[in-house]
Amino acid sequence: MDRGLVRAHLRIYGLVQGVFFRATMREVAKRLGVKGWVRNVPDGSVEAVIEGPRDKVEELIKWAHRGPPAACVEKVVVRWEPYKGEFKDFRIRYF
Repeated sequence: MDRGLVRAHLRIYGLVQGVFFRATMREVAKRLGVKGWVRNVPDGSVEAVIEGPRDKVEELIKWAHRGPPAACVEKVVVRWEPYKGEFKDFRIRYF
């Protein structure tokens, strides 16, 4: 892991769709300087892949456990993956 850069794959469960979860996560990620993407999953969960400095990625994961005010997060599953450095920014994906 070069310069403490990490990658995490998240699945967030609970009331996380229709509550501005993706848009708010993008805002928080941009503020933290974390890159990657977030999207809704047909089963009602939200999926995200995030890359950046370990402390910033961990801060975004901590935020994901709360989410925006209207969300009710029940569970966050985090899978650590090898850092790839493939993202230029943080985006909402629709597929």
